[in-house]
Amino acid sequence: MIKRLSVFEVLASTALISAFAAAAAGCGAGGKTETGISPQVMADGLYAVMSADRAVYAEEVVTRLQDKDKVIKADEHFDDQKALPLPAQMFRMGAERARKGGQGFSYSLLSEWAINKQNAPKTDAERAGLKAVAEGGKNYYAEENLGGKKYFTAVYADKAVAEGCVTCHNHHADSPRKDFKLGDTIGGVVIRIPLDR
Repeated sequence: MIKRLSVFEVLASTALISAFAAAAAGCGAGGKTETGISPQVMADGLYAVMSADRAVYAEEVVTRLQDKDKVIKADEHFDDQKALPLPAQMFRMGAERARKGGQGFSYSLLSEWAINKQNAPKTDAERAGLKAVAEGGKNYYAEENLGGKKYFTAVYADKAVAEGCVTCHNHHADSPRKDFKLGDTIGGVVIRIPLDR
């Protein structure tokens, strides 16, 4: 049975993200923020909230409204089709909004088997991290220099949490892989925190 979130739980998630974002703003090259939170602890906390929100959207909104109640479908062309955005699209829209907020960190959903090529890995850390989470499921952490700035980069396994994830990836015309099963790692969540301030 899927648990429905209370207003308190949603507000607590939002408060947690705000607290971690504020901590990121004070992050220096020494590896810890002014409040003593390391970039890894911050990234792990951000991932916990992002992962929970993504799973809740996939299960409570898409699966319930599309598959169970058959009220509305989710479609990659959601604007044109008057449909729900796919979970990956919701994730990307949140990432874009967070980036515009200027808190300093960024996150994205990438895959070795990206349907949309803009979601393929571009840096060595992204490629190594996606390979690591696909093979062993363990989180991957690295520091990288991009554009003359130093970043702490974390990669976490993104698993197929709902049957709709599997069906979409296995049947999409642009999908390079067609054999995913429920619970499989489809890609990875990449969180990048600046170390130079």
